[in-house]
Amino acid sequence: MSPRSPSPQPAAGGRTQTAPRGRVPSFSARQAPAQVRIIGGRWKRTPLPVLDAEGLRPTPDRVRETLFNWLGQDLTGQRCLDLFAGSGALGFEAASRGAAHVTMVEANPRVVRQLRDNQGRLGAEQIQIVQGDAFAIAAQMPAASFDVVFLDPPFAEDWIGPALAHAERLTHAAGLVYVESESPLHGADAPVPASLEIVRHARAGAVHFHLLRHRGAAD
Repeated sequence: MSPRSPSPQPAAGGRTQTAPRGRVPSFSARQAPAQVRIIGGRWKRTPLPVLDAEGLRPTPDRVRETLFNWLGQDLTGQRCLDLFAGSGALGFEAASRGAAHVTMVEANPRVVRQLRDNQGRLGAEQIQIVQGDAFAIAAQMPAASFDVVFLDPPFAEDWIGPALAHAERLTHAAGLVYVESESPLHGADAPVPASLEIVRHARAGAVHFHLLRHRGAAD
């Protein structure tokens, strides 16, 4: 995850609009680890540099280990979307584990350059990196395009609801959605579409992480 600017807000008719520009992400060497380590698959144990961007919060190793246990470790042939790519930890991990195609979306141009450098270092031709507003790009993608969608939006923004609405549309009936948040997505006020249900939930420190599927999907 990395900060986004500008901040998209849902508009009438299911479209998105961009909020006025006002926040410019700053950068600090103390905000992000110097590297992220791929923990499984083809590139297991490979370290990848991470840009020192304020608010960039790579998914920790132990969380990714649990997530890919949930997903079954082997993603051979699957199509994945990392909608708020940031460090790329989730997308690179999916590609390492055999995903046929991984789309990473990132707004920050400096972070995009780092992602592309890491992609080149790995020779990861199955990864597509798209620079731009996550919500605007998601709105242009065909429905039911992905097997797995990863959502790790900035915690400071109220983006879980709109992100889940896009993910629900973009995953096919047997697809899965992964979400990181600062609070659990349970309860009547949780912004989870009625068509999705939480099948896994865990916590690591201040981070809650969830796996969702379409209601009625076979186990």
